[in-house]
Amino acid sequence: MFLAAGIGASAQDDPIVMHVNGQPVPRSEFEYNYNKNNSDGVLDKKSIEEYAELFVNYKLKVFAALDNHLDTLSSYQKEFRQYRDQQIRPLLIPQNAMEEECQKYYAQMLASLQGKELLQPAHIFLRVPQSATEEVQAAAKARIDSVYQEIKNGGDFAELAKKVSQDPGSAGRGGLLPWIGPNQTVKEFEDVAYQLEVGQCSEPFLSTVGYHIIKLMGKKPLESYDELKANIRRYLESQGLENQLATQVLDSMAQQSSPQKTVEEILDEETERLCAQDNELKYLVQEYHDGLLLFEECSRNVWEPASKDTTGLQSYFKANKKKYAWEKPHFRGLVYYCKNQADVKAVKKCLKGVPEDKWTAKIREQFNKDSVMVRMERRLFQKGENANVDVLALKDKNAKLNPLKDFPYAAVVGKVLKKGPAEWTDISNQVVTDYQRLREDEYVAALRKRYPVEIHKDVLKTVNNH
Repeated sequence: MFLAAGIGASAQDDPIVMHVNGQPVPRSEFEYNYNKNNSDGVLDKKSIEEYAELFVNYKLKVFAALDNHLDTLSSYQKEFRQYRDQQIRPLLIPQNAMEEECQKYYAQMLASLQGKELLQPAHIFLRVPQSATEEVQAAAKARIDSVYQEIKNGGDFAELAKKVSQDPGSAGRGGLLPWIGPNQTVKEFEDVAYQLEVGQCSEPFLSTVGYHIIKLMGKKPLESYDELKANIRRYLESQGLENQLATQVLDSMAQQSSPQKTVEEILDEETERLCAQDNELKYLVQEYHDGLLLFEECSRNVWEPASKDTTGLQSYFKANKKKYAWEKPHFRGLVYYCKNQADVKAVKKCLKGVPEDKWTAKIREQFNKDSVMVRMERRLFQKGENANVDVLALKDKNAKLNPLKDFPYAAVVGKVLKKGPAEWTDISNQVVTDYQRLREDEYVAALRKRYPVEIHKDVLKTVNNH
């Protein structure tokens, strides 16, 4: 079990709130979990006493998982390390490393400008493939010259760009492009753009991709490092720089270790060291460890077995049928739509004697093998959910038929359930959830008999009050 070393606090500073299976739970650990799960945004807040019982159950499931050796599963270990490493790896990077990389990137940006300013151009673009015929090139030239003449005659550049430009990325913005520097676009475009003054339009010119008219919208020097620092950092982080730096640190630590250690061994050691210095980190890593174990334990021994226990589900449903009663009538079955009126009766005849769970497959086989002649929807319908079901099955006089386009004939096959579900499968999700909860309660009760639990109420009273 993951238990990082403490940070040197005495028992008086961090007294024991409870013992579960003989293992002490310090007040700091309980407070971390209680406060995290009962913050202001939580709808179902618990009192400290209520949460203590839930926390005991949580710990009991973790001990059961450990007794079942689930922590030795390679799948569990891989998932735990993924979560853990997300927290630990960034902490191994020297504090100044990211700053140095940001400054290096800024220096590269500055050097790439070659002493020039940044430009923000807008353009009107007509695409001319390099394989275009002379006729196509001539037509594009005539068109771009015509647009340029409109601009000279007072035409609005942005409106013409929206109307004419074949650059989908900028046309909708009146031809506006992002800020650019040297070597960020085709040479012909860059050469013309850097000759313009703000507000000036170029004559039409041909680049390797087509004809352009440029209007220079802005010109500025590169912002200072302090102004760009946050954006540079975000960009470098999006490119995985943090992970690269952490990998470099870990590889270096592994190479310098004696005897030689693997990166995983280094990470294990660093986790213990860092958690010994920081209770918040310690309990967060332990939360990953315990939470994954609990999920694996409950999935294997409670939730999955309960969901597959059809005999138990049926018995539970019969014993609790009244709690699933409903006020509005429901319809369990199939609503289907036909292209041809003759198929309405044919579908009903085809389904006679066929189990409900085979209906959709039967219709596909009989009617939709070559083309779709029948559309269908099979489930439990509540009154008001489907107008066609309301009219045809539930006989609602206020409802009106609403057939599908191209499938004008609607019909239903199934059973009206007035007071409640007839079988547990009618509301399987709800019944499975309730049955899983019952089985989990029984499971926890067995764990409380199996493992000793002692809550120290005098210490519990001091939680968040010391």
